[in-house]
Amino acid sequence: QERGGSNSFNHEALTLKYKLDNQFELVFVVGFQKILTLTYVDKLIDDVHKEFRDKYRNEFQQKGTLGLLNGTFDFKDDFLRLLREAEESSKVRAPTVMKTFEQSMKFQKTVKCMIETRGEKPKEKAKNKKNKGSKKEGTEAVTASNKAAPGEKQPSATGDREELTKDEILQKNREEFFKRHMKAGEKSSKSPKPEAQKEKGKKPRVWDLGNSNAKVLDYSNSTTNGNSEACPAEEFDPDIALGDRNREPGRLYDLEYESDEEPEEEKVVQNPSKPSAKKGGLGGMFGMLKGLVGSKSLTREDMEPVLEKMKDHLIAKNVAAEIAVQLCESVAKKLEGKVMGTFTTVTSTVKQALQEALVQILQPQRRVDVLRDVMDAQRHRRPYVVTFCGVNGVGKSTNLAKISFWLIENGFSVLIAACDTFRAGAVEQLRTHTRRLNALHPPENHGGRTMVQLYEKGYGKDAAGIAMEAISYARNQGFDVVLVDTAGRMQDNAPLMTALAKLIAVNAPDLVLFVGEALVGNEAVDQLVKFNKALADHSMAQTPRLIDGIVLTKFDTIDDKVGAAISMTYITSKPIVFVGTGQTYCDLRSLNAKAVVAALMKA
Repeated sequence: QERGGSNSFNHEALTLKYKLDNQFELVFVVGFQKILTLTYVDKLIDDVHKEFRDKYRNEFQQKGTLGLLNGTFDFKDDFLRLLREAEESSKVRAPTVMKTFEQSMKFQKTVKCMIETRGEKPKEKAKNKKNKGSKKEGTEAVTASNKAAPGEKQPSATGDREELTKDEILQKNREEFFKRHMKAGEKSSKSPKPEAQKEKGKKPRVWDLGNSNAKVLDYSNSTTNGNSEACPAEEFDPDIALGDRNREPGRLYDLEYESDEEPEEEKVVQNPSKPSAKKGGLGGMFGMLKGLVGSKSLTREDMEPVLEKMKDHLIAKNVAAEIAVQLCESVAKKLEGKVMGTFTTVTSTVKQALQEALVQILQPQRRVDVLRDVMDAQRHRRPYVVTFCGVNGVGKSTNLAKISFWLIENGFSVLIAACDTFRAGAVEQLRTHTRRLNALHPPENHGGRTMVQLYEKGYGKDAAGIAMEAISYARNQGFDVVLVDTAGRMQDNAPLMTALAKLIAVNAPDLVLFVGEALVGNEAVDQLVKFNKALADHSMAQTPRLIDGIVLTKFDTIDDKVGAAISMTYITSKPIVFVGTGQTYCDLRSLNAKAVVAALMKA
């Protein structure tokens, strides 16, 4: 099942097809000889599944599936009936039989119908000759009859028609002849141009800052390909890899956001009062005061236009549409019946309540303190294991390297487990990160201890087995943290999600981090819901391990469209542990809820 999404299995001369019923934990299997092409197998297994489940539904709900293992089911007659119905349904659609010569159009087309007689309409013949592109002289009479005016009636005497149309036919044939020759002359005059282009040929572009020496670009030396010992030490600028040199080593800075708040609330209130000001000065003043002074309690009708604008604003900021509706609904329930304060508008009241709700969502119920948990694991003399999962291309390996750098700067040794055995270049990417991290933190700066190592077994291996071996190796070698990198997978791919659930269930990591990018909108909800569902469905434990936290990547690419942070935390109630904000190892931040909400509420 992990090899693809097919529901069939071949064994020697047999083929098995199966169907799962997750509600009652049933498996329906049908077996038949592989050499037979049975078209009704899918219909049969669907009908048996539906009939069996409906017949014994009450017993399953009362006793459970396991309680009926030793029982017998009187289902033979039903099965034989369904089998007969499936076989008969396949016989109804008999294969198409080839037509006989008598049924063909060629048989019906006799010699008599091919003879053209005067006075008849030879339309079919004219069409056939046009399609064939024939240029025979015999088509003159046919084209003349076809090109006759549609509004004219056919003359009674055919001889008069021939005398009228002969001159027209000759004139039109001459015009077409000249047109063809003119076009041929134009084509022949245009033809020499490609020859001139061929003579020029394609010349290579030489860049101003480029190097014309091809040897500089030759990386085909086999002694330095994939061999870490033969490879020379990488030369790179530490300032490029580290970014800000003035930062405090090992500190995880908060997200920063500068908001230019504009007083838009007054505009919303004063605009409706402008038409009333034209009627009279006092009326306009009292109308404005009526909108400001808290003289009555809020109703759903008062908040409806403001909430609609807020909902559209949240969706424009990348908050999932479903979550934006639920947020506005919760704010409406919270404010309905509340008496407004003096000199406050409906807009400002709703906006303030929404801001408080958003901050509450982003602040985690349980704070994930990685450094504290790593020190606790050290006291128990075992490595702290973190597993990264997510869809393709969100930046799992890159942010794993950033977290490795942050842990090294806090004095912890890291073992990176390369469990992405599918994507080409995944292991080499982690190997490059390992070399660079060791160059930034060489062993001589840490008492001769190598602070980061890579544990890899190549490609095509079982990811769960590699993770288990890496954790065992880290325990024996005294590593503090194991970071497990996994292959990216779409949330709809059931076999790959099963493999991920197996890796987490077998190795029982201390922290499962979902890596998601800040660019997504509605997709964030779908990804997290299905990842959690897959981990719960395919886990072997009674209390399955779900996602513990979120790493939000590419946060520097979205400006103020930070709605993905709201969507992810709202749907999982899990905290955003790390935020990736750039390309250097230091571009790792912790979430600042107030800064995110300020960016979200910015107009």
